[in-house]
Amino acid sequence: MADKDAYIAKAKARMDQWSADIDKLKAKAAEAEADAKIEYEEQIAELRKQRDEAEAKIKEISEASDDAWQEMKAGFDSAWDSVSSAFEKAMARFK
Repeated sequence: MADKDAYIAKAKARMDQWSADIDKLKAKAAEAEADAKIEYEEQIAELRKQRDEAEAKIKEISEASDDAWQEMKAGFDSAWDSVSSAFEKAMARFK
């Protein structure tokens, strides 16, 4: 159970960081010119979607039994890597 709790805590910490990154991007969007603002807003929407998908996966794992979460972990790790990579690429476009 401790492994599961630590895993979930680490994932939630990452989600908090992503939320902070999105907030920073929103601040940049507010200062941007019209064309850039549209691009920022589109990217923010995509980042939120990716964050929400990751949060849903975290919820699934947190609600899973101890035995089931071990089975889910491998699939979650793969999905997490994919979402994380997409999120990082999207953020890099605006740095």
